[in-house]
Amino acid sequence: MSFVTLVGNPREGSRTRTVAEHAAELVAGRLGYSGKREVIDLAGLAPRLLDPQPPAEVREALDLAAAATVLLVASPTYKATYTGLLKVFLDRLKPDALAGVTALPILVMGDPKHSLAVETHLRPLLVELGATVPTPGLALLEADIAAPEEVLGRWADRIAPQMALREDTSA
Repeated sequence: MSFVTLVGNPREGSRTRTVAEHAAELVAGRLGYSGKREVIDLAGLAPRLLDPQPPAEVREALDLAAAATVLLVASPTYKATYTGLLKVFLDRLKPDALAGVTALPILVMGDPKHSLAVETHLRPLLVELGATVPTPGLALLEADIAAPEEVLGRWADRIAPQMALREDTSA
């Protein structure tokens, strides 16, 4: 099993990344997974994502995302949806690149009026790429970032039972 966190915030060291890593820790704990967790932070790849021939670090990030057993995808909410940076990265994946991947969408937002964006925008994109997406995705308000344990814990408790993880037979 491989557990990868994909962060679509254009700023390095973002609160979105902090929330995503915390959520990944909680979900992995609920699943009994104690192995290595990888993070793809798109802030560092942003200047090279639109290169006609993606450089090695972009190709490696795309391969890592596509090979994940669990791919936690987190973005701040921009213009009532996910960031363009995240969309550019996901657009570089081949059709059905996420087949066999369980994707967990998280959007961090300032206003609760955007709370459906995770289900109406990010979830369908992940499904289009072939991922299985347990419901619900998480819409986390910025006001909850200071003490996210309760919200993240409830969400992890709710989605973990829905996750049918494939066994890693390479070990």
